[in-house]
Amino acid sequence: MAVIPSPQTTTVRALNNQPPGREPLTPLCKATGHTLALLAKLVSGFTVRWLGSEPETCQRVYFANHTSHLDAVVLWSCLPKELRLLTRPVAAQDYWGGSGLRRFLAKSFNAILIDRKQIKVHQSPVELMLREIGDVYSLIVFPEGSRAIDGEMGEFKSGLYYLAKKRPDLELIPVYMDNLNRILPRGEFMPVPLLSSITIGSPIYLEAGEGKVDFLNRASRSVKVLKER
Repeated sequence: MAVIPSPQTTTVRALNNQPPGREPLTPLCKATGHTLALLAKLVSGFTVRWLGSEPETCQRVYFANHTSHLDAVVLWSCLPKELRLLTRPVAAQDYWGGSGLRRFLAKSFNAILIDRKQIKVHQSPVELMLREIGDVYSLIVFPEGSRAIDGEMGEFKSGLYYLAKKRPDLELIPVYMDNLNRILPRGEFMPVPLLSSITIGSPIYLEAGEGKVDFLNRASRSVKVLKER
């Protein structure tokens, strides 16, 4: 009879095969990350629903709507511990790299920091993400790029399309996050405890012959429909 490895065993095997040059997190970083996850759950009071997918250790790209600086931390925190170890949120360098404390916190939740002001052809964020995840980590991305001001989703930028094109093996998992914009609104620095919800949907893939605009519109719809479910 075949033996199915546990998520913990899968996690250990994957972390032993992490991308070249990737330094393992220090015990302090791990402890801080665990504390950050608990604080994020306390502040956001989130509930999580998995609709059409389950927590798995396979490589994925979780893509979500973006309304708050807390989005990356909260979405990362809602994953089971073994998945958090294998999942890297993409976050803005200008915010999370703004001070020594923020840089340390970003490292503790395994973030990949993107400098949005230095995006060039030879400094593609997509290439950086793919290099950082290797064949081990999953990603959390926010295809709108910047936070929505009025709570309405903006157009998706092209990064998700190129991730799907360069790594068609990755599961693309839509996520809708509700009420995060009220916990840490634009211009505020202290979060206000409120209840929020996170809905995680069914995977999508780039279809054969599908163009960039059609794919991005379909990906955007896959997030929006979760709001009504």
